Amino acid sequence: MTAPVAGRRDDWRLWFGVPVGLLVLRLVALTWRFEAHGDAGWRSLVAAKRGVVLALWHGHLLPLAWFLRGHGMSVLVSEHRDGEIIARILQRLGYSMIRGSSTRGGARALVEMVRALKTGAAVCITPDGPKGPARKFSPGAAVAAQRSGVPIVTMFVTAERAWALNSWDRFMIPMPFAKIVLHFGEPTNVRPGTPGDAVADAPRFEALFVASNAAARG
Repeated sequence: MTAPVAGRRDDWRLWFGVPVGLLVLRLVALTWRFEAHGDAGWRSLVAAKRGVVLALWHGHLLPLAWFLRGHGMSVLVSEHRDGEIIARILQRLGYSMIRGSSTRGGARALVEMVRALKTGAAVCITPDGPKGPARKFSPGAAVAAQRSGVPIVTMFVTAERAWALNSWDRFMIPMPFAKIVLHFGEPTNVRPGTPGDAVADAPRFEALFVASNAAARG
């Protein structure tokens, strides 16, 4: 039986796009120069296996995925087709996958996140993904952190030279040899209580991103 055209196209994107994309990423990323601010908090939590939610904007995924590799972290990735490509590249970089989003598999993903966090894992999540609106903190990360009793660390990126894709998230691709500055917030706990309390607390974490942006801009 002949596979559907869409299926063949997706197979081609996976079998060709993933290894080529990973090769290009490695060649370019090895030239990047990183400068990190405020990273002692999340590093101590990861080293002690105490559990932490690392929150980043979707558009900053590429440089942070490279910088954070090698720490045995988990990443929440959507179940959309584009998410499959991202998932396979992240797996090659050493990340574990939790699949789901606010639109697909969200309840299952929340259960998996809470389970991982309670075992001391560090879980990376893009609270404005998978489709936006950009830089708006959806409450899933806050609910997961509250239910597992772990803090959230916000992460913000600036690059002196970078391309910005014409996408909803203005996806950042730092140019070769770019200097990339990373700003990490202090580990911050969600207010205890009901899931509704966590949802109500989400804007506070969006404000932490805004503060990091202001600090980055000087």
